[in-house]
Amino acid sequence: MSTDPRSSILIAVKADNAFLRECLEHCGRLRDQDFEIVVLPDEPCRLDYPRTRVVPTGPQGPSEKRDRGLAAARGNILAFLDDDAYPDPGWLSAAVEALAQPDVAAVGGPAVTPPGDGEREQASGLVYASWLVAGPFAYRYVPRGRRDVEDYPTCNLVVKREALQRVGGFDTCYWPGEDTVVCLKIIRDLRQRIVYDPKVLVYHHRRSLFRGHLRQVTSYATHRGYFVKRFPKTSLKASYFFPSLWLAGMSLGWLPALRWNPWLGWWAAGVGVYLLLACAGACRAKTWRLRFLVLGGIIATHAAYGWFFLRGLLAGRLGEETAGRK
Repeated sequence: MSTDPRSSILIAVKADNAFLRECLEHCGRLRDQDFEIVVLPDEPCRLDYPRTRVVPTGPQGPSEKRDRGLAAARGNILAFLDDDAYPDPGWLSAAVEALAQPDVAAVGGPAVTPPGDGEREQASGLVYASWLVAGPFAYRYVPRGRRDVEDYPTCNLVVKREALQRVGGFDTCYWPGEDTVVCLKIIRDLRQRIVYDPKVLVYHHRRSLFRGHLRQVTSYATHRGYFVKRFPKTSLKASYFFPSLWLAGMSLGWLPALRWNPWLGWWAAGVGVYLLLACAGACRAKTWRLRFLVLGGIIATHAAYGWFFLRGLLAGRLGEETAGRK
């Protein structure tokens, strides 16, 4: 009789850190205990946690590390977590239940900002969850209704081992964006479903607003802009173009007033409406200081995403030489 676990939790990481240990502690509190944990650091490290194995990979990117994890895992369900995320106690059992459907190859869930994060990290989470920034993708940051999705990030993605092997794993030089490539293959090549379930919930630490947050935004935007050409099935969506259109309107929309003075009033009114909407989006914050941070974060996020999305869209090639490491 096989003693292999049903699920393998795979965590790609550079090195041992406090967030990783927090994640491992919370994995130990999962209701579903039929799992192993495979940690994939650059160099060997000692992690004395139950069911945990360390598989050093050398200095590789997250995509390569996840492929090493696929090879090392013993479970038939592969649960991918970032080291700076930790699961809700019902996370794994909800994912296993969703994957019981034969036509479902993968399941993801919300990555909620931990309540104990600092002010600027909370502000970053509120910016991401704002309807003015997230648009139709707000369900990635706050629990929403169950649905089918075409693209989901690997900070909280659980996949059937057979499906991931059939699409060739994370055999890509892109990061971020490796999740887009894998999800596209699952839907297009395997013709199977990816489900979003709000019960498959993790808590994901945010980068500090503004510097760390905007560095992450520009990386995502560059790859998404490039993927519009490379993988239009999942990336050619109107919502991804809105920040670039907003940036053009804010920075150049006044130019027609050089020929027709009344236009300046219409442009100013448009700017005013946008600022009112941004203020409304910031009102979810509990304090005035946090509201001002979120307001600035919304505006800065739109500007950064809009500009770097265009850079990615116009890039001739985006591969290993531009792929980042976490």
